[in-house]
Amino acid sequence: MKRALLVLPVVGALALSACGGGSSDSDAGSQGGASGSKTLPVTAAFYPLAYAVERVGGDHVTVSSLTKPGAEPHDVELTPKDVASLGSSSLVVYEKGFQPAVDDAVKQVDAARAIDISTAVDLTIKATEDGHEHEAEGEEHADEETPGVDPHFWLDPTRYASAVKAISTKLGEVDQANAAAYAKNADTFVAELTALDAEFTAGLKTCTNRDLVTGHAAFAYLADRYDLHQEGISGLSPDAEPDAAAMKEVIEHVKEHKVSTVYAETLVSKDLTETIARDTGAAVAVLDPIEGLTDASAGKNYLEVMRSNLATLKKGQGCT
Repeated sequence: MKRALLVLPVVGALALSACGGGSSDSDAGSQGGASGSKTLPVTAAFYPLAYAVERVGGDHVTVSSLTKPGAEPHDVELTPKDVASLGSSSLVVYEKGFQPAVDDAVKQVDAARAIDISTAVDLTIKATEDGHEHEAEGEEHADEETPGVDPHFWLDPTRYASAVKAISTKLGEVDQANAAAYAKNADTFVAELTALDAEFTAGLKTCTNRDLVTGHAAFAYLADRYDLHQEGISGLSPDAEPDAAAMKEVIEHVKEHKVSTVYAETLVSKDLTETIARDTGAAVAVLDPIEGLTDASAGKNYLEVMRSNLATLKKGQGCT
């Protein structure tokens, strides 16, 4: 039986990083411009958006993230001080429908100084409690009316490239003097994402098993792009734990489809994945949804972690 999943707001207190400091969970562009120069303060909601802004903005921006390193972005809650501090940012980059607390905070920001990246990306895959990807026909981008739409677009490099282009355009509007630099940086990053997409396409072309069993249903866009079939143990929110019947269905799926590897994550408990593995004889590997970076991440930025994910998938799915 299909059961709809909601992206649930859960408690996780954090403070907004000071706009004068670099993004604490990314390695690119966080030091701002040359000594004594003034950079554009930008606030991003979570890591993939912060990394995109840093790559596009380069030395012209200083990026702060609303999600601390190691924190699950679904869990973000903001204090009144956090909300008030958004007013000092020249631009706020967020994804409506992914972090309800951020959605509420952005309502206090001048619309000209904010960009909802979900309006620039093709969010057409709807996740349900069975973890499979479904086309959300006739529905708008992720919002309160479409809570089942998967927000994890960045795991498809081509969709991530669309976000990069939109960020470049918006930065150029906010800071017209540096619009050409933003466009050039975006072109460079998009070229890297195009190469990454080609690597995934070639690397996952000949997998012996195309069933992807993951800790939570965050990989629908990756699965859709590379002809895999996602089965999430839990839903869009990693804290939405399945009941006994749902766990039984996943175990039966793993056995029926001869799945040899099930995938855990870096930011959430591996207990459910290890339970599935123990009951089926499957191995456990780590597949990172790249919602944030920690010392446990298999890379220091998005591109490195994605390539680590590719190596993990090639081994786990039996790709030659």
